[in-house]
Amino acid sequence: MRVSNVTVRKRLILVLFFGLAMFLIIAFRLGYVQFALGDWLTDRAEDSWSRDVPFEAKRGEIRDRNDVVLATNVSAPSILVVPRQVRDPVDTAEKLAQVLNMDRQKAYEFVTKQASIVRINPEGRKISKEKASEVRALRLAGVYIAEDSKRHYPFGSYLSHVLGFAGIDNQGLTGLELYYDENLKGEGGHVSFFSTAKGNRMPNLADEYTAPVNGLDLRLTIDSRVQTIIERELDIAEATYNPDGAIAIAMNPNTGEVLGMSSRPHYNPENFRNVPSEIYNQNKPVWMQYEPGSTFKIITLAAALEEGEVNLEKDTFNDPGYIEVAGRNLRCWKKGGHGHQTFLEVVQNSCNPGFVVLGERLGKDRLFDYIEEFGFGEKTGIDLQGEGTGILFNRDRVGPLEQATTAFGQGVAVTPIQQVAAVSAAINGGYLYQPFLAKEWVDPLTGEVVESQAPVLKRRVISDETSKEVRYALEHVVALGSGKGAYIDGYRVGGKTGTAQKAKDGRYLENNHIVSFIGFAPADDPQIVVYVAVDNPKDTLQFGGVVAAPIVGNIIGDSLLEMGVEKREGQIEKELTWNDEPLVEVPDLVGRTMRELNESYYELKVEMDGEGKEVLAQSPEPGVKVTQGSTIRLYMGDKSD
Repeated sequence: MRVSNVTVRKRLILVLFFGLAMFLIIAFRLGYVQFALGDWLTDRAEDSWSRDVPFEAKRGEIRDRNDVVLATNVSAPSILVVPRQVRDPVDTAEKLAQVLNMDRQKAYEFVTKQASIVRINPEGRKISKEKASEVRALRLAGVYIAEDSKRHYPFGSYLSHVLGFAGIDNQGLTGLELYYDENLKGEGGHVSFFSTAKGNRMPNLADEYTAPVNGLDLRLTIDSRVQTIIERELDIAEATYNPDGAIAIAMNPNTGEVLGMSSRPHYNPENFRNVPSEIYNQNKPVWMQYEPGSTFKIITLAAALEEGEVNLEKDTFNDPGYIEVAGRNLRCWKKGGHGHQTFLEVVQNSCNPGFVVLGERLGKDRLFDYIEEFGFGEKTGIDLQGEGTGILFNRDRVGPLEQATTAFGQGVAVTPIQQVAAVSAAINGGYLYQPFLAKEWVDPLTGEVVESQAPVLKRRVISDETSKEVRYALEHVVALGSGKGAYIDGYRVGGKTGTAQKAKDGRYLENNHIVSFIGFAPADDPQIVVYVAVDNPKDTLQFGGVVAAPIVGNIIGDSLLEMGVEKREGQIEKELTWNDEPLVEVPDLVGRTMRELNESYYELKVEMDGEGKEVLAQSPEPGVKVTQGSTIRLYMGDKSD
C-alpha cells in the first residue's frame, strides 16, 4: 500500500519535533550540569583525585599577665604514608621500622593498608626533627612528613594543675587547656596534591595549600613573680613537713584576679602519661572540700559586726575553756580557757566559745543567710573544671549544736577558692567578686587584644565600715594573737589561723589535721589575699599559726616587694613570744667616718667594702627593721671619689 505524501510529511514533522525535543532536553541537562552542578561536580572530582597532607594549627600560647610564656608549642613532625604510591612495600616498611624503632610487620601493615592516607601512629606521631630528617633522607616514594607541633611547658611542673595539658592531637584535656580549648586550638590547614585512580601523583597539576588558622593567645591574671614565690614556699613546706598535700592561692581582693595558685603533689604536664590520674585530675584549690576550722570565723565575725550584735572593744566574754550547748560541752583549743576578754581578744585568741556566743546572737537564719551571701554552698564560677560547691547543713536540720559548731567552722565543708573569695569580700569593703584566670585573648599575629575579661561583681555583702572593723580585728590577730607567724614589718598584715580535724567514716582522726592560714596586706588598703593549707604536716605541732602562718607571711612579704607596694605607717607592734627574735631598726650610717663607726655600738654586724674613710652608701637602708645580729653592708669611700 502506497503511503501518501501528506502522511510522510506528518511523520517527518513528528520525528523533527521529537528530535528537537530530545535536543532541548539534552541541552538543558548539559546546561544544568555545567552551570548549576559544575562547582559541586568539580569539588567531588577534586575530592576523589586529591590527597591532603594535614598541617596542624598552632595552638595559642598561654602567658602570665606580664607576657611570660607558660605554655607554647615546639615543632614535632609526623609521618604520613599514601599506600598506593609506595613502590616497594617491603623495602619501605623495613627502612621506616629501622628509623622509627618499630616492628617491621607493623610498618608493613601501615604501608599496605587499604586507605588513601595513613598516619604511622604512635611511632611516627610528633617525632623529633632529627628523626624526621632521617626519614626525609630516605626519599621513600609515598612517604610524607607533615609539619606538626606539640605542647611545651617551659617551667615544668610550675602552675601545672591550673594550666593542665594537651594531648597528642593538641586537644586540651585538663585545666585551662581544656576549659578554653575552643579558643586555643585554632583550625587546621593542609597541602593537597592530585593523583590518579591508581594513586599515582598527577605530574602537571600544582599542589594547593590551605593555611591553618592559629589559635588565640591567652593572657592570664597570674603574676609569675607571685607564682614563683608560691612554688618555692610549697616546695620548702613539702621538704620540711612531708605533708599529705598542700595548697596555696593568691588573689587580688579588689577584682577577683587570681595572682597565683598551686597544690601538692604536682606533676610535669609534658609527662602526664606517667602520672596517676588522681594527681593531675585533682586541682585541690577548687576541688577539695573540707572543714575550714577557724578561718571560717571571719564570716561569723563580719556578720555579727554588720548586724550590730557585738562591739569588739566594749563587749566582754569570760571563757572557762568550754561552753555548754544542747547538753554538750564545746571546748576551746586552750585548756582552761582564756578567761575574761574583750571580743577583740576573742578574735585574737581564736576562742571557740566566744564565737559560739556570736552565732547565738545572730540566730540560725541570719548566720546562714550571711554564710550563703558570702558564697558558701555554691560554686564561685572560676574558669576551671571540677569546682566543688562545699557542704552546708540543711537549715531544717540545724539545731543549737549545729548552729554553734558552724559559727567556728566545724561541721561544714568549703573549698579553698570559696574561702579566698569570701574573705576578700570581708576585707575589700564588702564586695563579693567572681575569681577568674583568663584576663585577655590576644591575636598572635598582630598582638592586638581581641577580648578582655572585666571583674565580675556578684553582690555586696557588708558595708565599708564593717569591712574596716574586720581588717582592724584581723590585723590584731597577726600582731598580738594566734597569727604572729605571718607578721611582716611595715606591711600591716591581717589574717586568721585555722586548724581543722579530718574526718573518716564519720569520726575525727587523731593527730591528723589540715592546718591553714588566710592573710592579706596592707591592712589599710589590701592588695593581696593569700591562703595556704597544709594537709597533715609531720613532726611538728599541727597548728595553723605554727605551720601555715609563716608560709603566708613569706608569700605576702616577697610578693608585695615584687609588686612594688610601699610599706605603711601606723603598724601595730608585734607582741614578742619566747621564740621570736627581736627586731632592730637599721641606723643611718651614711656620712659616718671610720672612727665614728669604731666608737659606736650597734646590735648589728657590719661588713665594709671599698677603700676610704667615710660611708657613702649602706644596705639595708636606714629605718628598715631586721633581726638582732643581722649584717649591714657599708660601702666606703671619700666624697671626692
